[in-house]
Amino acid sequence: MTKILITGANGQLGSELSTLCQTATDIELIATDVDTLDICNATAVDDFIQQHRPDVLVNCAAYTAVDNAEKDADMAQRLNVDAVENLAKACCRHHVKMIHISTDYVFSGTAHTPYEESDKVCPQSVYGTTKAAGERILCNTLPDAVVIRTAWLYSSYGKNFVKTMRNLGMSRTEINVVADQFGTPTYAADLAQAVMTIINSATWQPGIYHFTNEGYATWYDFACAIMLESGINCKVNPIATSEYPTPAQRPAYSVLCKKKIRNTYGIEPPHWLDALKRCIATLQQQQQ
Repeated sequence: MTKILITGANGQLGSELSTLCQTATDIELIATDVDTLDICNATAVDDFIQQHRPDVLVNCAAYTAVDNAEKDADMAQRLNVDAVENLAKACCRHHVKMIHISTDYVFSGTAHTPYEESDKVCPQSVYGTTKAAGERILCNTLPDAVVIRTAWLYSSYGKNFVKTMRNLGMSRTEINVVADQFGTPTYAADLAQAVMTIINSATWQPGIYHFTNEGYATWYDFACAIMLESGINCKVNPIATSEYPTPAQRPAYSVLCKKKIRNTYGIEPPHWLDALKRCIATLQQQQQ
């Protein structure tokens, strides 16, 4: 029996992971969120881990409001850096394995080929800067940890681009979507499955890994696919990033190379279009 502690269990990835754990007969799940464990409190974290003694901690908790982080840097620092250090120290002290979720925002977004794990980080926003700092502290404090960088996450749970586009498409005749930012839409259910594959692997190989779905798209491409797969008749107009200014700078290119996670753990990410079809099918079932 493997005991798994999930922080941020009410979020998109945490919810998908919890669902997988609940259907497995060989896993004992400890699901926590801000209402049950304050990960910004070092003493509370240490006491909780000492009491429950998990085998693996999966940290899905983060400050992910990218634009709000620009004016709320202190809270982003607390959740994305200080809390990660608290978790890492407790896991080190109590000999708990840890998987931490990070982001494509640690890179500058100026590349033209998929980013590899060894590429230099150069964040362009408060969110990206705090996530990069969290990675550094974790790897220094708990060298045995696994870090998974992902991007453009969506799910049938929580708030995300897929749900927003579907809602807008059903209420408007046309929408404008940025067409000059490239990345890979990633279904949180597939990321959750990758996390479980790592946990269940016969050999634990620490380090930084990239996981997204396969292929790449612009936000415009993604929005068009959402409308098509949802059967929604709404015109999507491509616009430039300059026509949709935001407080935080978005990466123009944030496609991630998945070669390392393939070679190390045998994980084959599904194509983003196939993943989107599965998510939309789930959403449509929920609406029936």
